Parts: sequence; C-alpha cells; structure tokens
Amino acid sequence: MNLTDHEPRKTGRTMRVADYIVAALAAEGIEHVFGVGGANIEDLYDALHRSRDVDGVVAKHEFSATTMADGYARTSNRIGVVAATSGGGALNVIAGLGEAFASRVPILALVGQPPTTLEGMGAFQDTSGLAGSIDASRLFGEVSVYCARVDSPLDLARQLAEALAAARRGGPAVLLLPKDIQQAIGEFPEPRRTVTTTPRATTTDLTWLAEALRDDYGRITVIAGDEVARAGARTELAELAHVLGAQVAVTPDARDVLDPAAPGRLGVTGAMGNPDVVDALQDSDVCLLIGTRLPVMARGGLDAVLEKTLVYSVGSATPYLQTHHVSTRDLRATLCGLVAEIGPAATRAPVAQCDPTPIDVPPSGTSGLRYTDAVKALAAVMPAGADVFADAGNTGAAVVHHLPVTAGGRFVVALGMGGMGYTFGAAIGSAFSRGRRTFVIAGDGAFYAHGLEIHTAVEYDVPVTFVVFNNNAHAMCLTREQVYFEGTYTYSRFRPAHIAAGVGALFPGLPSHTVDTHAGLADSLRATADSAGPAVIEVACDADELPPFLPFLPARQPTERSESREGVRR
Repeated sequence: MNLTDHEPRKTGRTMRVADYIVAALAAEGIEHVFGVGGANIEDLYDALHRSRDVDGVVAKHEFSATTMADGYARTSNRIGVVAATSGGGALNVIAGLGEAFASRVPILALVGQPPTTLEGMGAFQDTSGLAGSIDASRLFGEVSVYCARVDSPLDLARQLAEALAAARRGGPAVLLLPKDIQQAIGEFPEPRRTVTTTPRATTTDLTWLAEALRDDYGRITVIAGDEVARAGARTELAELAHVLGAQVAVTPDARDVLDPAAPGRLGVTGAMGNPDVVDALQDSDVCLLIGTRLPVMARGGLDAVLEKTLVYSVGSATPYLQTHHVSTRDLRATLCGLVAEIGPAATRAPVAQCDPTPIDVPPSGTSGLRYTDAVKALAAVMPAGADVFADAGNTGAAVVHHLPVTAGGRFVVALGMGGMGYTFGAAIGSAFSRGRRTFVIAGDGAFYAHGLEIHTAVEYDVPVTFVVFNNNAHAMCLTREQVYFEGTYTYSRFRPAHIAAGVGALFPGLPSHTVDTHAGLADSLRATADSAGPAVIEVACDADELPPFLPFLPARQPTERSESREGVRR
C-alpha cells in the first residue's frame, strides 16, 4: 500500500494505534502535541506528520514540553498533550506533571516505552518494573489523576477515553505506550468529540447557600480562584458579584478571572497581595470562596481575620480552612444556578470602583531598574488582550502585585510547585493556542533553568516576548539570606552576564535588547511589539531590592474585631 504524507495507515476503521491516538485528539479539538522525539515515541510523531489536523511541536527539553502543554491547557480550556520517549525523556516529564497535578491542569501525557518483548530482558530505558527496573506505572501514578499502560490495541479506545475524561476533571492523565503497541494494527470506533461546551443545569442543592447570602448577612467579600478560569466561569462570577453587591479579591493564580474595570475589585490575596483585601474582610460579615482551596500562598496574612468571619465556599475541592462548602464538578453551572436561586430582585447596591492599594516597599540603595518602575513600563505599552506568564521568585512577586491585567488577556503564574523556568515553555504553548503576543516575565535564574527553550520559539516563529529581569542573582534566595540569616554570607549572587547579547549572538536575527531605564524598557517594548516572532528584552535590575512579598516585610496588623461570627467552624 502506497502512502502520501497525509494518509494515515488505515482501511476503514482499521489503523495503527499511533494513528488512532492522533485521530482521537483531533476529534477533541486538540491542535498541537508538544514533546521531544525518541526511538520509543517516533511512531506517534510519524502519525502526527500524516495528520492534517494535529501538529507536532518539538521542544528542547521534556519539562518545557510539558509546560507547553500546561500553558496550552490553561489558556485554551482544552486538554494539553505532551509526548515523550522512554527513560530519561520520560523522567524529565515528571516535574512538569507535578505542577499540573498540584494546579489541577488537564494534560494528557503520552509516554513511550520499550517494546514489550524486551521488558525485563535488559531493554534500553526499561521502566516496566520488571527485573529490578523502575516501575513507570507507580512513578507516574504519583503525579497524575489517571495512569494506565496500554498492553493491547483492544484496550486503547477505552483507556484513551478514560484518560481524557480524567484529565477534563482536573489534572494530568498518563498513557504508557510500548513501541510495539504503538505500531500495532487494530480496529477502532470512529473518534468523536466528547467535550461539552455549555454549562449543564446543576443538580447541587443551592437553596441554603442562596438564602444565607441573600437574606441573612450584610457585607460580602468574594475571593475567586483559578478554578473560575479553568471552568470558563468569568461571566458567572461577575453576575454573582453583581447580585450580591460584593467586593471581589482574586488569588495570585487567578489574576485574570475578573474584568480589570470591575467595580469592587480589591486586588490580590496572600503573600503577594494587596492590603485592601485584609481591610475588606475585616469589614465583612461573610467571605465566599469561589474556585479556590486558599492555600498558604493565597491565604498569607488572612488567617486571623478569616477566623472571625463566616466563610462559605463553592468549588471542586474542599478548602484548606474549614468552611461551609458546596462541592461541584461544574463550577460554571453551579454559579449560574446560584445567581438564579438568589434572583435579580435581591441585587444589592453596587460597590464603588477603585484601584487596589500597593504594598509599600523600602527603597534600595543600589543601581538598576526598580521592579515597580519596570512593571509600570510594561503596563504602559502592554497591548489589549496580551497574555502574561510570570515566573517564580522576586520578579514574579512584583509582577503579580503590580502588573494590571489587560481586558481579554490571560495572566498565568504557576504556584502548584512554583518551579523556576516554567514560563518559557508555558508561554510558547499558550501562544500556539491563542495566536497572540504573549509575554514571559522571568528572572535570570529562571532563564538559566529553561530559558533556551527560546530556541523553540525561534524555530516556530512564535510571538512571545521574553522579558528577563537580570539582577545576576537568585534574588529571592538572596533576600532570604539577608532577611532570615543576617546576610553574612551568600550562595546566590552571580558574576555579571549579558543575557540579551548572548541570546542575540546565539540566534541571529532574533530581536534582543538590554535596558536599564524606564524609558529604555518602554522603547524596547514598542520596538518589538510588531515582531512576527519572538523577542528578548533583558532588564538590568537590583538584586538587593525587596519585592512586594509579605513574609519579607514588617507585619501589618488589621484592626481588631471584638466579636467572632458564629458558624465559622463545624
């Protein structure tokens, strides 16, 4: 049988396992698979090459390929897919899946394995668990919501459907694919899309919560989390806040769930947050958590005031603090139901619109562009609808705290595991999905970890602007040494490096700029705004500047409340 480049090896519904996987992904509306090739995943890449509907994207490292799938999923509300070969390639995926697992991001990992005939027989990169080898099923099972090994083409359709369904519920799913199974011929059902795009009528009893919010209490503060984004429930959040007349704060990983012009916008909660949130909770009778478990990074500085406030919550998972909780697997439908149950007649007077108050940070005395000034320059030229990915560290804290979200834009910070370098892959994956200018804002430490994934952006002409704050240090570690260990030593300062110049030399034709002033940054951002592909801007900044991160700053005490609300604890 002769094959063209775009003919999968099939007759009717009989085809290779690898071809069926790609056809099933296409039926789900998935357009890209991110990964790194290798002997035990090359058959899947062959199937991608023959597909008209799904493109394969080759990354430089499997961690970044996984974060590409993560970024693709977070900003498209589709499942992100990563493909990796066996052995070291497979193990490199683990760190990325750890972030997706902790943040409940829907990813499908297709992980190649040696042929079944060689497992336990000294196969190269054997992870079958036989003959003393690593057991991939156990290993991946710890960082996934579903993990299965495909041992027969007869099992594939069922296992793939189970994996996709598990990922949709929130988190990574893993299929382990031996090479001979990928090559095997089987008969499969016609792939069909199974994703529902409209909110289903909720079956959750919301009467008691609606009555409590509508009738019993006074001022309400809502804290919204990233599940609002994953569920596509921004409109429903805004409608609920409107009928409640509520002020709304967002967790650090949910910066983009609220319209930047929304009334009652309080800013960010937690360690990188705004003091307005504490003040609002202090003056509120009720706090309603929506789509967040409120982990420590989002809860920092709030425990004392929340103990004196009646707390309700709605979401797929129970919060870490005790609340009166409504559990739901469809947050969008549940918020729709709650709005309907409360009713428009109960709509309260709208709250005033104001800008969140920033944290006061002591000035530093050394050279370089301050975080606040750099973020102001970014905000001034950020195009409408721009997507932003903020990396870990002092840079990320400053961006989460200060950078406004543009209307229609996405803002992503990965706090599940908080690993450095996440953004370089994630922004590329998002740009493939969204097809718009995307910004990475990361420190030099994050660049050294995974910044050469810029090569992938260059190869595919992906419109990502990589803004690297270079303070020649692991700045957050340096700050911790100074705050907690008297600054008598450091492991965290580096010799000077010229990142933009180095990257520009490495990739001829790549726009690359180094700036150390507000005006210089603004000019470079404007100069690269119309670039068809990637650009790199290095911002020289101060390693000794304190970030807007509450654990590093003097404590701010809220006003004492004399009474404690009943019903906070069960």
